[in-house]
Amino acid sequence: MTGELTLSGRILPVGGIKEKLLAAKMAGIKTVIFPLKNKGEISTLPDDIKKDIQIITAGELNEILDLALKEI
Repeated sequence: MTGELTLSGRILPVGGIKEKLLAAKMAGIKTVIFPLKNKGEISTLPDDIKKDIQIITAGELNEILDLALKEI
């Protein structure tokens, strides 16, 4: 998970999506959470970058709390 959120819980967009995905893959991370406002940028990335990694987008903090805090 990367980025910032407002006091009301809205998740703000981030930059460097491609680089963050590549770094996550190199680290062996299988799931990433990005802001919903970055969905357009994510869809334009080549499939080989998105391969073998689950990408979740969320616009509000309450949408991802269970995912981000669950035990592995």
